[in-house]
Amino acid sequence: MTTDYIVVGGGSSGCLVAGKLAAEHNARVLVLEAGPSDRNPLIRMPAGYVKLLGVEKYMWFYKSVPQGNLGGRTPIIPQGRVLGGGSSVNAMVYIRGQAEDYDAWEAATGSAEWNYEHLLPYFVGMEDNDRLNNVFHGMGGPWKVSDPRQICDLSRAFVKAAQGIGLPFNADFNGESQRGVGFWQLNTSGGRRCSAADAFLRPALGSGRLEVKTGCFVDRILIENGRAVGVEYREGGRKRVARCEREVLLAAGAIATPKVLMLSGIGAAGDLAAHGIKPLVDLAGVGRNLQDHTETPVLAFCNGPHGYFGHDRGAKQIRNGAQYMAFGSGPVSSNGVEAGAFLDPDDLSAAPKLQQFCIPSVYLDKDHSDVEPTYGITINSCVARPRSRGSVRLASADPDDQPLVDPNYLADPEDLRLSVAGVRRAREIMAQEPLRSMIEREIFPGPDKQSDADLAEHAKRFVKTVYHPVGTCRMGRADDTQAVVDTRLRVRGVEGLRVVDASIMPTIISGNTNAITLVIADKAVEFITGKAQRAPAPAGVGRAAHASPASR
Repeated sequence: MTTDYIVVGGGSSGCLVAGKLAAEHNARVLVLEAGPSDRNPLIRMPAGYVKLLGVEKYMWFYKSVPQGNLGGRTPIIPQGRVLGGGSSVNAMVYIRGQAEDYDAWEAATGSAEWNYEHLLPYFVGMEDNDRLNNVFHGMGGPWKVSDPRQICDLSRAFVKAAQGIGLPFNADFNGESQRGVGFWQLNTSGGRRCSAADAFLRPALGSGRLEVKTGCFVDRILIENGRAVGVEYREGGRKRVARCEREVLLAAGAIATPKVLMLSGIGAAGDLAAHGIKPLVDLAGVGRNLQDHTETPVLAFCNGPHGYFGHDRGAKQIRNGAQYMAFGSGPVSSNGVEAGAFLDPDDLSAAPKLQQFCIPSVYLDKDHSDVEPTYGITINSCVARPRSRGSVRLASADPDDQPLVDPNYLADPEDLRLSVAGVRRAREIMAQEPLRSMIEREIFPGPDKQSDADLAEHAKRFVKTVYHPVGTCRMGRADDTQAVVDTRLRVRGVEGLRVVDASIMPTIISGNTNAITLVIADKAVEFITGKAQRAPAPAGVGRAAHASPASR
């Protein structure tokens, strides 16, 4: 068919943009996704993603360059490689960030269209929440949001113990205030995952205007007379060309999107020429400004059968599977990380600087295999607004070569300081009842590690990605020489080309990035069609006072 738009990438943003353009705006859309379809039944089961995280069929495993701040470690940054992208393989935690996060976006762009009050109605409009319906939450939207169907004993104990150190219970991390401890709301419905493919893409397939092709790897964008007119891609080992009449929309994620741009001759001219690529548009910011959330674990063994160890094998696996198939409940309906917290480790009454995840099992990335599997608990403290900045560069002009990904983890001393402070707060929580009575002993960092220097070394050894790379094609003002796209997400210097994914974030938000990535895609549809969708929320909504008692 003749195509109006080509969407490069069938992840979260690609699914929304393609689905809305086809279903609501009568556009003809072609989606090219490098990964397979999302038919695997494990994708629909909330606990199933744990079985997919190490599977190359469904994940890209980007290996970072040696990290000088981590003693030369080369941690991996996994990203979804399947229809639905990260929304098909993530932990489904539904978080929007703090209202103040978006002040930086307004400052970077000079546009009020990117502040929290303007974006809030987009969050609300796409949501179908099973518990909440107020200024912060909506009902009847395509994207399902619900409370966990399964909460284990360790998750409940964590929430109680965190209140014991002075954190308030928070029933809605996306409401008036993020601060506190509680249970995550999830992108699930009826005990099943709701991905972006489920919510936005699949309902549009019946329009007859949407074609989705999986197993298609885009090599470069075709640019003629300064305009994007199509893409070159490979399908089944054969090179193909797809052309469009209106726009090419890049939705491949914060690592693959800048790679495609650079392979197409859009990037820092000197870097491109060094790889034998003819520079078409000299954009120094392509691949720069990489940001990612990092987390540092505290891990302890339990003194009894607490949490989820052993539930995926033997008789327990059979019983849990039967319960899920019959009732949609039980451990299979758990996302494996049911509870968490937002806090400032320096002042528990202040606005959060950390996000903590309580994992009711022994959990480390696969590059750490020296821990015996047994009953345990892991509390990961994530730096909510990291200051460190990295980059994505080409390794060569060969599209099959992975890019050189340098997240530059812990380059800023404040990121390391907060990581250490998070370890101390996690220990403090573990020392409170009822967690204290459930823990046998701390394994990492270990009771002998007490000094700041010891804990800093622990962070450097174990710090890992939270799977949230963003920012490598950031939007900005006209005079920002590092901005890749304008406030309408158009790539500078090329007509008919936009970036519609997490790459455009000027700064990372405080929390999981999937929800805001979908809002970015929703805004992109508005810009593409010229049809405004939402009125801004009242000024100041969602901006709770967090000042400490001493400063009030």
